[in-house]
Amino acid sequence: MNNMIQFQWLKRLWMPFCLLAAMLLASVLQSDAQEQPPRPITVAVNTAQHLSFGSFIQNGNNGTVTVTYDGFRTATGSIILPNMSSIVTPALFIVDAEPGTLITIMNGSTATLTGSNGGTLSLSLGESSTRSPFITAGQLTDVFIGGTLTIGSLGANPAGFYNGQFQVTFIQQ
Repeated sequence: MNNMIQFQWLKRLWMPFCLLAAMLLASVLQSDAQEQPPRPITVAVNTAQHLSFGSFIQNGNNGTVTVTYDGFRTATGSIILPNMSSIVTPALFIVDAEPGTLITIMNGSTATLTGSNGGTLSLSLGESSTRSPFITAGQLTDVFIGGTLTIGSLGANPAGFYNGQFQVTFIQQ
């Protein structure tokens, strides 16, 4: 009868010991499981700021006005940039993608801007602030893009407001 009491006591200690040993062994051993499938890569691009060349004066014949991706404006030919407060901004696109996504930027062809008093201007897009291709560092990436307006004679491009659309393609790889 004394042996029976000792056996029950040993039985109560043996079960928790075996469970503890099994848990320790399972945590030490490395197991291979099937890798989770990769998340689908989605890229969303939103326009946050429009490209604006501000005010300029045509003083004769042809010329150009350029706004760089960092907002610096220059002119060539017979174009004068007045010292008045006119809004000059590069285009700003906000790219929403997973960090580490490789994105290539492809500028569209030359765009045509139409004037409020007739006439057209040609717009060629410049390089982007991120260069192309680029790898996203965070969830949101700001991409600034400038451009160059080509201005003809005063008769072909009368004074007024010019506007139009251009195309930029963001290719996720």
